[in-house]
Amino acid sequence: MIRTAALDSLPVREAVPALVSALDGHGAAVLCAPPGTGKTTLVPLVLAGLAGPAGGGPRRRVVVAEPRRIAARAAARRMAWLLGEPVGGSVGFTVRGERVAGPGTVVEVVTTGVLLQRLQRDQELAGVDVVVLDECHERHLDADTVAAFLLDVRETLRPELRLVAASATTDAAGWARLLGGAPVVEAAGVSYPVETVWAPPARPVRPPHGMRVDPAQLAHVASVVRRALAERSGDVLCFLPGVGEISRVAGQLGPVEAEVLQVHGRAPASVQEAVLTAAAHRRVILATAVAESSLTVPGVRVVVDCGLAREPRVDHARGLGSLATVRASRATARQRAGRAGREAPGTVYRCWSDAEDSRLTPYPPPEIRTADLAAFALQTACWGDPDASGLALLDPPPAGAMAAAREVLAAVGAVDGEGRATPRGVAMSRLGLHPRLARALLDGTPALGARRAAEVVALLSEEPPREYGDDLAAAWRSARRGADGYAARWRAEASRLARAAGADSAARSLPATRPGPDAGGRPDPAGADAAPGASGSPPRERGLRAEPRFSGKGGAGDDSLPDDGAVGLVAALAFPERVARAKGEGAFLMASGTAAQLSEGSRLRHAPWLAVAAADRTPHSASARVRLGAVIDEDTARGAAGHLLAAGEEVCWEDGDVLARTVERLGAIELAVRPLRGPDPALVRAALLDGLRTEGLGLLRWSADAEGLRARLGFLHRTLGGAWPDVQDDDVLLDRADDWLEPELSRARRRADLGRIDAGQALQRLLPWATGEAARLDELAPERIEVPSGSRIRVDYSAEHGQPVLAVKLQELFGLAATPRVAGVPVLVHLLSPAGRPAAVTADLASFWRDGYRAVRAELRGRYPKHPWPQDPATAEPTRHTNARLRR
Repeated sequence: MIRTAALDSLPVREAVPALVSALDGHGAAVLCAPPGTGKTTLVPLVLAGLAGPAGGGPRRRVVVAEPRRIAARAAARRMAWLLGEPVGGSVGFTVRGERVAGPGTVVEVVTTGVLLQRLQRDQELAGVDVVVLDECHERHLDADTVAAFLLDVRETLRPELRLVAASATTDAAGWARLLGGAPVVEAAGVSYPVETVWAPPARPVRPPHGMRVDPAQLAHVASVVRRALAERSGDVLCFLPGVGEISRVAGQLGPVEAEVLQVHGRAPASVQEAVLTAAAHRRVILATAVAESSLTVPGVRVVVDCGLAREPRVDHARGLGSLATVRASRATARQRAGRAGREAPGTVYRCWSDAEDSRLTPYPPPEIRTADLAAFALQTACWGDPDASGLALLDPPPAGAMAAAREVLAAVGAVDGEGRATPRGVAMSRLGLHPRLARALLDGTPALGARRAAEVVALLSEEPPREYGDDLAAAWRSARRGADGYAARWRAEASRLARAAGADSAARSLPATRPGPDAGGRPDPAGADAAPGASGSPPRERGLRAEPRFSGKGGAGDDSLPDDGAVGLVAALAFPERVARAKGEGAFLMASGTAAQLSEGSRLRHAPWLAVAAADRTPHSASARVRLGAVIDEDTARGAAGHLLAAGEEVCWEDGDVLARTVERLGAIELAVRPLRGPDPALVRAALLDGLRTEGLGLLRWSADAEGLRARLGFLHRTLGGAWPDVQDDDVLLDRADDWLEPELSRARRRADLGRIDAGQALQRLLPWATGEAARLDELAPERIEVPSGSRIRVDYSAEHGQPVLAVKLQELFGLAATPRVAGVPVLVHLLSPAGRPAAVTADLASFWRDGYRAVRAELRGRYPKHPWPQDPATAEPTRHTNARLRR
């Protein structure tokens, strides 16, 4: 029996006529409705003709796309309840690995990942009349992809297909433009005032890095929850970034007079039901982002916001990618706070200060800007638009990330040279995995059998709980015998993958083409049922060429390989550039060149080789921290990462000299090294140039004359330019090595030979001999200047931006009225005392004799009475001698 009263009470009902009219007129619309208004439940029922005036309108099949499995199940259950039916009748749902729907299902709630798969199999979406894209504001990568594909379908295949972009808080104008100028329909929500209580920690806490959150911050969140229970009434909803943080805060709450529930995408169905059902007793609900907008939790009067969120990050330079803990945006904080005012006035406790709030970013970035795009690129390639240039997207994919993604796909054989999806790529896209994990499943099945390969891939697709440890083989055994929620999900996913791997024999029979860059498929901590590799998928790594070779005795069902070997093989297939060799206890070097470190107490610390399945790196750390790995041997590493095997001659500058050797490498890992006799002279020359760039031109022999010549030429280049070369910049000189260091450089074989090259003689080759200007070097920039005393004084040209300097004893300049010039530039005269100490500096001798000399004479004549100090220096005889010597 339809619950009419409940349907009539939903605030969005007032906006339904305008929405229906917009769809009738335009075929697409943007619906903006706050959480709790019924946009997810009433609107699909009305559009399907199951609810509305006079019992509804014409029957239409409606598909509602939700970003999370928990939201899809909850929406279907709520709509079925409103109709007075069980789920699977008029309303059903489909998520990965679970389908509750029948032939009479009119409204089907699916995850965006499931809808992507359907679109790839049936681009027309035959039989579907309306698609509702819920929670558009979250900007998940697979949701943006679904929207782009649906718009393409409307434009080219099914212009009658109706689209609704629905969200609590969205960029209405942006979505309206994307939908071709679609009308925007707004529904007013019922909201109550929410008081803000700023509750920062008493002492500073370390900022989050990687997946880590300071335990002191979690302890503070637990204390704020206890405070909220004491100060306010009603249920408390506490937002935390992930499952691990929820578990730790729950453990730190201690005994409280309330039921503590943990809600996230991995939570059992019974817990999800309990959260969504009003209770007579008080509750504390610890939740991830799933409760921000996807679910309406009854009874909540208080929100405790830890201020953290999880976003995908990719470190392309080090080949590491994962979810990162970041500060939540102001938009996220507003969304969370609003949950306290859905049913009555409420309170939000924010675990940061008012001053910090103004420094938060306004909005979270869309995933397409930050996530690994390998799976997105595979989806677009299978769609027929490899570079996504023809798709309608709110934000275009970054060019660099798309190039990296295409490199991954080419490496695993998912696309051809022009970026088009291969049959193998199409098969991989249908496995519901990141391309890297799909490759591990397809190529691991012949060696291990479908079931064993699927079990390990299932472990990699959702990282095991921390208590399972960092040994992937031990985690496999724990999952097999486990009775917790993770083990149940793992078994279900392993069964699904085993069926897929076993059924798709055509895909398995295709060549196991080049294994690709490192990537993974870490799920959204809130349980997003994303398309393969969406939220939080690790990135590509580089340089993939060869095919792997394995020798499992039993062929496609080899049970002889022990669990440790099997799990290591699959992990290495999934992450070939993360195979790592030990370089010390607990320290490893991955083939990608990134150092990796195991935690103290890890049972993997003494392994000679590892396949690193999960790792992260703090912002200021040179090494990655291994979260999950498996022991392998060198043969497995060579087979899985065979594309990185290279052997050849290496001539390089290392440890201060030329190093020539024959090296066999697996990426950055040196497998074998032998000295190289008679290396290629061109390679030696290049190594010597690298040494000069690294350590500087000081490796050459620089006499005082050579240094002086370089300074003189530098002065002429700055002053006159033209044909006079730039010799002050080492990089410029090395770029012109052929012009001045030959033939000596090509004859050199080691560092010592560089020290025998006369830099001054070499620099002479750069003088402008062709124009004849070289002959004027001594005229324009003389090495010495003759002063009135007859002395020839060296000019210092070393000041890079200043005047040439003439340092001379004051008495030797008596009678000289004008300042000497070089290349038209007055020198800077450093007047010295008879002892050679600075007495004055001037670029205008005439002015000094007139105004400055008296003060210098008064100060120094008593200190140096044996030297002449005439009253009129302009007419005095210049000398470098004492008075007594002059009288002789």
